[in-house]
Amino acid sequence: MGEEYINSRKIYFAPLEGIGGYLYRNAFHQTFGGVEKYFTPFVSPGQHRTLTPKERKDILPEHNKGMYVVPQILTNQPEYFMRTARELQQTYGYEEINLNLGCPSGTVVSKGKGAGFLGRKEELAFFLDQVIDQAEKAGLKISVKTRIGIESPEEFYDLLPIFNRFPLHELIIHPRVQKDYYKNPPHKKVFVEAVQQISSPLCYNGDIFHPRDYRVFSQEFPQISRLMLGRGLLINPGLARGIMNEEGEGISLPEKQEIRTFHDKLYHGYREYMQGDTPVLFKMKELWFYLGHLFNRSEKYVKKIKKATRLSDYEAIVELIFDKLEIDKEYNLSCIIN
Repeated sequence: MGEEYINSRKIYFAPLEGIGGYLYRNAFHQTFGGVEKYFTPFVSPGQHRTLTPKERKDILPEHNKGMYVVPQILTNQPEYFMRTARELQQTYGYEEINLNLGCPSGTVVSKGKGAGFLGRKEELAFFLDQVIDQAEKAGLKISVKTRIGIESPEEFYDLLPIFNRFPLHELIIHPRVQKDYYKNPPHKKVFVEAVQQISSPLCYNGDIFHPRDYRVFSQEFPQISRLMLGRGLLINPGLARGIMNEEGEGISLPEKQEIRTFHDKLYHGYREYMQGDTPVLFKMKELWFYLGHLFNRSEKYVKKIKKATRLSDYEAIVELIFDKLEIDKEYNLSCIIN
């Protein structure tokens, strides 16, 4: 791999609903880095509103200092999208907005949004025509994060000419269909077609959990320098940094003290932001569902965290994890990818 390619590599943090809010972004960015862009969990505007108070708090510039953040919008109505995009631009200073065409949730899909919008090709083409035209006039960059269809990978061949019709800032492709959710291997053959035919800059998203996954991908697609990571960063927060450094497998593994620093920043942030033990515990249990895979012999401790009902109990278990366990170079991903 040449030096020019290494310098052009760009790692993005996926928009992770529930876990990837500004408190998580700040703790991650301050501790690990390696990420060029952070995509927010989607905002879903309606007829009579744009952003909720929670959504505003997440995208406030003062809550995202030192990071390049891209708000994501989930809608199938061009007027809702542009109303929200203009507010994000004019009030908060955002220059890039992302359209969500990937959410696989049944309730979202049933309304023709997220991945469900992919089944309404004429409406999607009209939406993009309206949005791209207005965005260009407003000086806004529009990127799209998409799946490749609803039921069959072959659906993407009808979507290709639609995406190719518009000058997208980026097209981020997660090569699964909606019915896959996050199971089954990504459909790499479809991504090959996208590489060959899509004129907009391409970014790949899907199942890069370990340094070896990245090495395989970079051999298959040496021309793709933009990579979006999601669950892989939740499991191993050092993964982006390691990919950027490209100095061998070990470099991507964070030190245990780094994990502790990250954990404490996040934990104290949630305690300041939330009232009571229960909501904080919910967040931390979600964190350890992923992070537990990075430690050897962590199963019994993660089970205890899952059963904890008081923060004092949780804190005691975390002390044991950092005291007794070590980072596992060959961390176990079986529960995540199956």
